[in-house]
Amino acid sequence: MVFAPPPLLPAPLPAPPPARCAAATRAVSASHHGGRTAPELSGPTPRVVVVTSGKGGVGKTTTTANLAASLARLSLPVVAVDADAGLRNLDLLLGLENRVHLTAADVLAGDCRLDQALVRHRSLQDLHLLCLSKPRSKLPLAFGSKTLTWVADALRRAPNPPAFILIDCPAGVDAGFVTAIAPAEEAVLVTTPDITSLRDADRVAGLLECDGIKDIKIIVNRVRPDLVKGEDMMSALDVQEMLGLPLLGVVPEDAEVIRSTNRGVPLVLNDPPTPAGLALEQATWRLVERDAMTAVMVEEQERPKKKGGFFSFFSG
Repeated sequence: MVFAPPPLLPAPLPAPPPARCAAATRAVSASHHGGRTAPELSGPTPRVVVVTSGKGGVGKTTTTANLAASLARLSLPVVAVDADAGLRNLDLLLGLENRVHLTAADVLAGDCRLDQALVRHRSLQDLHLLCLSKPRSKLPLAFGSKTLTWVADALRRAPNPPAFILIDCPAGVDAGFVTAIAPAEEAVLVTTPDITSLRDADRVAGLLECDGIKDIKIIVNRVRPDLVKGEDMMSALDVQEMLGLPLLGVVPEDAEVIRSTNRGVPLVLNDPPTPAGLALEQATWRLVERDAMTAVMVEEQERPKKKGGFFSFFSG
């Protein structure tokens, strides 16, 4: 028997007032963008973007939460989707863990409407969260890899569709990965400047391209300039050269990330803004405008060439 999804009837996403407590951070962000207070949205909407990494623990979910929060602060409606069927965490980082009662699995089973499963953020009215399923529950096999494709199509048909659908992809390249990337047209590949993360990122980039996703940009997370200068860590320029992909952002190591995660408040909402928060906000501007940055290391001129290299780790 072939499974046919039930009708998904999303209610119009409201057009609420802009997010509060954002003036200070917006002023700082505007100073980095020629005085502009908002980016120019590029391309037709909604834009479906998957945030992936391959390797776990590189900051993929943190990146998704902060990109979503930044988009909402720019008055761009966004639906953040936690595509991990068994180990969801996006609700924790957004402070919504006690408000998720219905999921995409309930929608596809015909137990509720899509708008009932969308959880609105408390302070960011343009941000909604959708979880794929509840913890300790399994997604029925009948749904298959088209689960999020049906959800994305329903959001597109909404009277007021969101500008962005951000999909937080689970770690690994198994069935969960296939489900998460199925509806995506763009990808943000999060990596850290270490060889294990880079090898996985290189593998994932190849799989994304094979699936027809050509617009892939990288965010290099947890960069420590002191270690880069001491040649104990690869620079963002090294990472970009190895992966051969446009650079969306470089996020420095920041102790405030742990504090914001434990509080369930995205880092970009901090006032005053932190270095990592500013980097993620700037990455959001580039995402909106389909732009990229150029990695330049000041010390590259005097940096001696090392024998060998890290490219050997990508062989085999």
